[in-house]
Amino acid sequence: MKKMRVVHSLIACMTILFCSVGLNPTVSEAQRVTHDPVIFVHGLGGNSTNFYFIKTYLKQQGWADNELYAIELVDKTGNSITNAKQLATYVDDVLKKTGKKKVDIIGHSAGGINALTYILNTGGSKVSDVVTLGSPNRVITTKAPVGTDPNRKILYTSIYSTTDYITPYRLSILDGAKNIQISGVDHLGLVASKKVNELIKAGLDGGGLNTNK
Repeated sequence: MKKMRVVHSLIACMTILFCSVGLNPTVSEAQRVTHDPVIFVHGLGGNSTNFYFIKTYLKQQGWADNELYAIELVDKTGNSITNAKQLATYVDDVLKKTGKKKVDIIGHSAGGINALTYILNTGGSKVSDVVTLGSPNRVITTKAPVGTDPNRKILYTSIYSTTDYITPYRLSILDGAKNIQISGVDHLGLVASKKVNELIKAGLDGGGLNTNK
């Protein structure tokens, strides 16, 4: 009889445990609710697959597949005007698909200046956080654009390396942004570095800055 009571107690405990697991969302599910869709913008001569390692890392950190989008730019020459127009259409499509009001953008190399051109021209109200990787930002603007949302500035994280021999790192600095200088990572390595991935996540989680008015 005593053994039966123990068995019944174990069954009851297991039932409660399974019910609680079924009723409560996991941590990652709870996190996914709050994520803006992320759009990856590749650089000159690049393509949408350049961000494989970053996308894999973000999925491990709780981002879902349907929150990660990589644009394939038609113009591979780095023409920021042409690419910004394509990006504008792509952002609108992603917002319509996800039902969100804003996107986050990660731009590598010329992808960063494509994103800045888009924001300055038409995207000032549709972007929340921007992370640029080895991007020659100052070719487009020296100051981080605040956007047109009166309730929240666009927050920027510019990550650049002193051992990037493609983009002079001084061109990556955006006044008012969170500028992060690293070393030991080359231009292409910026999209395949564990150290950089962690900095990207912080930027997407609202860790960027914008002290401009």
